Amino acid sequence: MDGVKIGLGIWDYVMFSLMLIISAAIGVYFRFRGNKQKTTDEYLLAGKDMPILPVAFSIMASFMSATTIIGTPMEVYYFGIQMAYTCVSYIIGMTISAYTTLPVYFEMGASTIYEYAERRFGKHTRTLTSSSFILQMILFMSVVLYAPALALSAVTNMSMWVSIVSVGVVCTFYCTIGGMKAVLWTDVFQSFLMFFGVIAILIKGCIDVGIGNAIQIATDGGRIALPSFDLSFYKRYTAWNILAQGVIMAISGFSANQVQVQRLLTLKNIKRSRWALYLSIPISIALYLLVCFVGVVLYAYFSKCDPLSPPNNPIYKGDQVRKIIALFYDD
Repeated sequence: MDGVKIGLGIWDYVMFSLMLIISAAIGVYFRFRGNKQKTTDEYLLAGKDMPILPVAFSIMASFMSATTIIGTPMEVYYFGIQMAYTCVSYIIGMTISAYTTLPVYFEMGASTIYEYAERRFGKHTRTLTSSSFILQMILFMSVVLYAPALALSAVTNMSMWVSIVSVGVVCTFYCTIGGMKAVLWTDVFQSFLMFFGVIAILIKGCIDVGIGNAIQIATDGGRIALPSFDLSFYKRYTAWNILAQGVIMAISGFSANQVQVQRLLTLKNIKRSRWALYLSIPISIALYLLVCFVGVVLYAYFSKCDPLSPPNNPIYKGDQVRKIIALFYDD
C-alpha cells in the first residue's frame, strides 16, 4: 500500500453536503405541509396515515444503524460470517412482537410505550422507564455519531468533532421541525444511500477480486463456515447464542423500544402495522447480508496486505477499513 494517497475528492464532499442538505430540506417541507405538525398526533405519529412501504424502510434504517454498516464488515473480517445467521432469529423475534405486544399498543391507543407503562403499572414506572430510555439513547447516539465520524476522520482532514456536530445538528434540525413524517421520509432517502453505498463497494470489490476468488480466500481463511452447535460458553459464535441473541434483540427492539414502536404506530391499524414489520424483514436481511459480504470482500482484498499491520497500516482502527477500501479502489 505504499504510495497510496488517502483522501476525498471535490465530488465526494459535494455528495456529503447534498445528503445533509436534502435531509434538512425534508424536515422543512413537512414543517409547512398538511397540519404543519400542530397536533401531537401529527408530530409524534405522522397523523397515523403513513403508507406501508416508507415505514418498512424506516424500520430497517433505524434497526441497521451506522454501527451495523461499519462494524459488521469488520466483525466478518476478523471472526467470520457466522453472525449472518442471526437473520433467521430476527424473523422469529419480529413475528413474536407482531402478535404479542404490538396489538396491545393499538388496542390501548397509546402514542408511546411509556403511556402504556403508566396505565398498566403507574406513573412512577413511566418515569423510571422513560428516564432509562433517555439515558440509553444518549449512550447509543454517542456511538452512532462516533462511528461515521471515525470513518470520515480516516479519509478526510475533517476533525472528528466537526463531523459529529455537522451530522448531529442536521439530524436534530429535521427531526425537531418536521416531526415523525420528516423522520420517516428521511429514513427512506438514507436507506437508498445505504444500499447504494454498500452495493457500489461490492461491485468494485468483486470486479477487482472476483466473487469466486473472494469466497475461496475467505473460506480458506476460515471466514465462511457454519456456526457450531456446541453448548460451550467460551465460543464467540454457536447456533444457540446466535438464535438467542437475535430473538431477544428483535423482541426487545419491536416490543419495548420507543424508536421502533413509534414507527409502527404511524399506521392506521394493526393489520397495516404488521405488514410494514413483515416487509421490513426482507429489506433488513438484504442489507445485512450485503454488509456481511462486504466483510468477505474486505478480507479477500486485503488478504496479502492487512492495513492494520505494520508497515502497511495507513489507519489506526479496524472500523475504518470499510471506508478506506473505497478509496483504494480508485487507484
